[in-house]
Amino acid sequence: MVKARRHQRILDIVRSKPIKTQEDLAEELAREGIAVTQATISRDIKELRLIKAPVGDGSYRYTIPVDRNIEDINRRIERVFREAVMSIEDSENMVVVKTLEGAAQAVGAIIDDLDWPEVVGSLAGDDTILVVVKSAESAPEVMARFNKFRR
Repeated sequence: MVKARRHQRILDIVRSKPIKTQEDLAEELAREGIAVTQATISRDIKELRLIKAPVGDGSYRYTIPVDRNIEDINRRIERVFREAVMSIEDSENMVVVKTLEGAAQAVGAIIDDLDWPEVVGSLAGDDTILVVVKSAESAPEVMARFNKFRR
């Protein structure tokens, strides 16, 4: 699960700061208490499919490709759900996803990436995600779709 959390932090860092090199990324992670090797950073960049884009001053920075397709998102959520999700339950118009300790933020971000029309939004704590669904009738279907990712 450490990997999923690290991947989420990398995505957050790349979104918020101009990361120009793998060393820059490793330093940012180290500031957050996440020690990584250059080989790990290289693998993470490849797995997350980060690309280098021009900044405008002749330099480049890592960025998330805009054309991430649904297959990429599905592969990522399947991997993370298998590794980190412990249980999924629905109640009225809500779905509660229980995760390993510390994994809810990463899983919640992936759920948000799905951008399902039935989902109003999600709120993630340390090991629990509350997913608000538009109608009580949709909650069992959303829960079933989440459970498919766990197989």
